Amino acid sequence: MPTTATVPADPTVGGHHAHGWRIVAALAITSTVGYGTLYYAYPVLLRPMAATLGASTTAVTGALTVSVLAGALMAIPVGRWLDHHGGRALMTIGSIAATALLVAWSQVQTIGQLYAVMIGIGITGAMVLYEPAFAVIIAWFTPDRRATALLAVTIVAGFASTIFMPLTGLLAAHLGWRGALLVLAVIHGLLTVPLHALTIRRPRTSAAPTPADPTPPAPAQRRAIVKAAMRDARFWILTATFIAQGAATSTMTVHLVGYLISRGHPATFAATATGLLGVLSVTGRLVLTAARRHLRVTTIVAAVFATQAAAILTMPLLADTRTGAVITVVGFGLGFGITSLATPALLADRYGTTAYASVAGRLAAPVTIAKATAPLAAAVLLHTTGGYTPLLVVAAICCALAAIGMTARARTAAPRPVAVHS
Repeated sequence: MPTTATVPADPTVGGHHAHGWRIVAALAITSTVGYGTLYYAYPVLLRPMAATLGASTTAVTGALTVSVLAGALMAIPVGRWLDHHGGRALMTIGSIAATALLVAWSQVQTIGQLYAVMIGIGITGAMVLYEPAFAVIIAWFTPDRRATALLAVTIVAGFASTIFMPLTGLLAAHLGWRGALLVLAVIHGLLTVPLHALTIRRPRTSAAPTPADPTPPAPAQRRAIVKAAMRDARFWILTATFIAQGAATSTMTVHLVGYLISRGHPATFAATATGLLGVLSVTGRLVLTAARRHLRVTTIVAAVFATQAAAILTMPLLADTRTGAVITVVGFGLGFGITSLATPALLADRYGTTAYASVAGRLAAPVTIAKATAPLAAAVLLHTTGGYTPLLVVAAICCALAAIGMTARARTAAPRPVAVHS
């Protein structure tokens, strides 16, 4: 006979276990090191790599774009694996592979070899960074503690660029870019591999039967939940919302320095102002965590996205002065990292934890692709129009559409329960 597969967050998950907080501490460290070495080191080493390889900076930049796209394509199979097997083996193997690829990166001799290595790094990044870390945390913590656990990881990892970009620059200045990568490989391997291998495990109660559900989650139940999400209008509204906001955020991140320089600011000030985005990403996450005690997550996120749109639109009016530039960057930066916390909150609250990673992977794939390709499309627009105003208008429209989409998602009716035949 058919039974109804409900998808609330599981209140029996062992959030009270002290080991859950040890996992949080471990993932905070590994996420910081992972983003710092696999992503933020790249722009620091871009120009010396281009000079050594005899390639243009555009060609070398393309390798990072390809890396991000490779990670996006891995999001769905990684999510499916996490739901079935947990994160320990996946993240440990990913850490070992990423360490080996950092060493290989230091030895590339051609632009083709660089692209091959960066594709590998994109794949391993999908195995060790935020998405798998969030899936592990969500499996361990009950809803009342989940937000704090996720916040702890994202606050620490939010300083990855602050730590590793200067460190990479210092290492490259003394050891060259190849030597810098070898040191980063050692750091990555010594910290991430043992922490993933020795700390991460599945909670004992994650697959335990409950009085309401006498059987543990089965693959059929996970598939039913994923199918329900794919038929849910809210999922697709959320996907479109995060695609629009992600495209705007990645575009502004890449082109903000150039825009501020075009307004007459020195390059050092433009870089410093843009560097505020890393700190502001932490601020936005703190705002979301504090405000969600009194307001719905969708309301907070929509307000932040609307603030981003307003900040971008006022840049042509205020960015001529340093004070005005900082004000607009702060307004935009509040939404810089908010989706990393909003995504697990919205998905887990609506679809539960049983198939969380699979659902999150299907959301992450198109959003990551948008983030990777939007700056290139913006560069074409910038070249075609010869000015930054059209780019700013498009970015502001994307943020405004994201705010509208988040509001529309909150008003969309829930899907009907999914029948699973047993």
